[in-house]
Amino acid sequence: MNKDLDDYNRKRDFSATSEPAAIKRTGKKNARDHALQFCIQKHDASRLHYDFRLELDGALKSWAVPKGPSLDPRVKRLAVHVEDHPIDYATFEGSIPEGHYGAGDVIVWDRGVWIPQDDPAKAYAKGRLKFELQGEKLAGLWNLVRTHMPGKQEQWFLIKHQDGAARAEDDYDVVAAEPNSVLSDRSIVARTPKAARPANVPKPAKAIKKPATAVRRETSAPLTGAHKARLPDQIKPELATLVEKAPDGEWAYEVKFDGYRIMARIDHEEVRLFTRNGHDWTHKLPGQAKALEGLGLESAWLDGEMVVVDEQGLPDFQALQNAFDAGRSGNILYYLFDLPYLNGVDLREVPVEERRAALATVLKTSTDPLLRFSDSFSEDPEALLNSACQMRMEGLIGKRLGSAYVSRRSSDWIKLKCKHRQEFVIVGFTDPKGARSAFGALLLGLHDRDSGELRYAGKVGTGFTEATLGSIHEQLKPLQTKKPAVVNPPGGAEFRGVHWLKPSLLAEVAFAEMTKEGSVRHAVFHGLRDDKPAKDITEERPTAVKATSAKPAPAKKAAPAKKTAVAKSPAAQKKAEPAPSQQGLAEGKVRITHPDRVIDASSGTTKMQLAHYYASVAEWILPQLKDRPVALVRAPDGIAGELFFQKNAERLSIPGITTLDQQLTGQPMMVINNAEALVGAVQMSTVELHTWNATSDNLDKPDRFVLDLDPDPALPWKRMVEATQLTLTVLDELGLKAFLKTSGGKGIHLVVPLTRKLGWDEVKDFSHGIVSHMAKLLPERFSAVSGPKNRVGRIFIDYLRNGLGATTICAYAVRTREGLPVSVPIFREEVGELKGGNQWNVHNVHERLAEVGDEPWAEMKKTRQTITAEMRRRVGMKK
Repeated sequence: MNKDLDDYNRKRDFSATSEPAAIKRTGKKNARDHALQFCIQKHDASRLHYDFRLELDGALKSWAVPKGPSLDPRVKRLAVHVEDHPIDYATFEGSIPEGHYGAGDVIVWDRGVWIPQDDPAKAYAKGRLKFELQGEKLAGLWNLVRTHMPGKQEQWFLIKHQDGAARAEDDYDVVAAEPNSVLSDRSIVARTPKAARPANVPKPAKAIKKPATAVRRETSAPLTGAHKARLPDQIKPELATLVEKAPDGEWAYEVKFDGYRIMARIDHEEVRLFTRNGHDWTHKLPGQAKALEGLGLESAWLDGEMVVVDEQGLPDFQALQNAFDAGRSGNILYYLFDLPYLNGVDLREVPVEERRAALATVLKTSTDPLLRFSDSFSEDPEALLNSACQMRMEGLIGKRLGSAYVSRRSSDWIKLKCKHRQEFVIVGFTDPKGARSAFGALLLGLHDRDSGELRYAGKVGTGFTEATLGSIHEQLKPLQTKKPAVVNPPGGAEFRGVHWLKPSLLAEVAFAEMTKEGSVRHAVFHGLRDDKPAKDITEERPTAVKATSAKPAPAKKAAPAKKTAVAKSPAAQKKAEPAPSQQGLAEGKVRITHPDRVIDASSGTTKMQLAHYYASVAEWILPQLKDRPVALVRAPDGIAGELFFQKNAERLSIPGITTLDQQLTGQPMMVINNAEALVGAVQMSTVELHTWNATSDNLDKPDRFVLDLDPDPALPWKRMVEATQLTLTVLDELGLKAFLKTSGGKGIHLVVPLTRKLGWDEVKDFSHGIVSHMAKLLPERFSAVSGPKNRVGRIFIDYLRNGLGATTICAYAVRTREGLPVSVPIFREEVGELKGGNQWNVHNVHERLAEVGDEPWAEMKKTRQTITAEMRRRVGMKK
């Protein structure tokens, strides 16, 4: 590990910050399996700036660029050289705690590959780097030049080269135009000084304005920025950007509803309701449409959320789904929060608080209980968020006062999500490091709900001031004891010399999640508590939360071995008439052992939640599994443990599964044709389902082939988008229709259905021919040879999935990756809008399925096509 990475580690306390540590690599250095990567991180430290990082010699060479990059070659951006960062830092996003080096929010503003024009090590040493960037936002040639300006750190200039990617600063400021993360769509919201507020904008404390002309014609005062216009055929909704903390400036906050976003279009007596993707749901919501018709408006566009509330009045997403599934939309409430158009007047340029005032006036005329106004609050956002989280709500939506309505994701609308917060028993503390005084971190404990044992639950090392460090330390010292009070004390070098305590003091701690081992992650100390006895402190779990909830519960420790639960479909839970594909679950019950075992620590998803996911998508996934031999990826200890790829059902007791005792592959094969077997596979710790390209009635002849676009992990996502479009163009020219799905990982799968005529070898050879043809046409973009070394800076089009016995992840199946992403069919027109191959996961895919169902693949079964001699000739095959 080089000296600058030592400096990187020395400046950080990794018990408090979630930044990745620089790890010393031992053994023989592996050959590079990816192109040189770059990243630019937007960092809201003491001052907002951009950290520009280039991979070189096993580290990220780093510069702080105060104003960010400019596409204008005439503009020289100061770049201050700082310490190297580890390679893993290239994807780091999060919040560095107050009181620590670089405290503030970090997002990945851009990433991709950089291509040095000369020997990079020599050019870096000389202080003159010239390179090409291939990123999501930046492209073309750039220069980094060291100056002789005096200072504690080296001063460089970052300069755009004059080429096709250059643009004048006056015409386009890339930093202002594209503020969000390329990984998560998060943003760091710039502080808005009061002087920057638009004129004539009322503050939230003032009463609602007098109705404007658009609302009541007898009112003469128009809304600020309103103008007459024809009723638009379509308005796409404004989307909120996820942020880590509430920004400064003047904002109003609303409750973040857990429902479906719906835009309403009113044209006299015709009311139509559209999802955020433009699908017409009017037929699903007749009562809500009638309620809107009752407003008596000439024309309007309204924006809101469809919600079902539980007995406590809280949004219940699962109940909303069940209401749609069962055709019972009469109890769905429409919470309205914006009004971009009204009675011949376009209000999109009107400040948000004036639009909402007009909306409130409109809704005063309604007595229909299905229509509700989403109230806003001007109180302290931290207090509001804390209240929302205590009520087990999703969080808050913030809207910048004075902002217009735009049909895209905007940093004028932000979302703040809830974190977990509860009391812990303080069981020990560590010694301070560096300049820290008193102690380093508090060690935490919780009593097991079943056994009553006090168990280690992680540590908290941030949230303290110098004053609280001292005062808490004085309270800890008299409680020291030689033996730990927890039954599972942590081991490892970082816990040597721990000061153990008698378990009497309590700490209130906020945290992002709990790991499968029962330890908190990203914990922040909020204070000491003395209002409860330590023996009563256990993990807090929400009450009245259904196991089928679409949102993950906090991660829990593994349940006792005898603990079992029953997985049912959502339809069965509500005693509604089950869909045919879910009969197995509605009529028979699948026993789920260890239901609370955490499958994925990053999302807190349990085995029971995974079972309910597969039950809920049975009507979509079972047609994709039908009669196809299937291989399972099992994760008995969660996705972080050892994984098992299993092609046969030996030693697996899965109810309802079909076994094919075929000699074709020399081993028995499994087929999952019903919901009972599907959920039964989850009971046996299955996460992934991979299928053949043939069905059991004719295993000798495949009915499709798959091209799997597998990129160098350093490549920006837009290269994957371009590669998909190029591959589709080749298939179109050959006369072959392809259907697309996300891989659930980094890539995209193109599925080409075939009329069953040819055998495995012929189909595989043809798919290989396509890949070889494309690699010859565009060798700088594509590789026809597998292996990391052969795809450096390129995309390998994997044709190997088309051989006998080979498999591909099934559509709607879950992947064993952080967050449990799902492989999802998509329309080819959607490719350019995707943010990644893992865009959907077990917790957000249901809204997608509710909107589009199996539409992207609806024509697949009807498609009749075969491989011809002319097609072979066109891709360079001899016959």
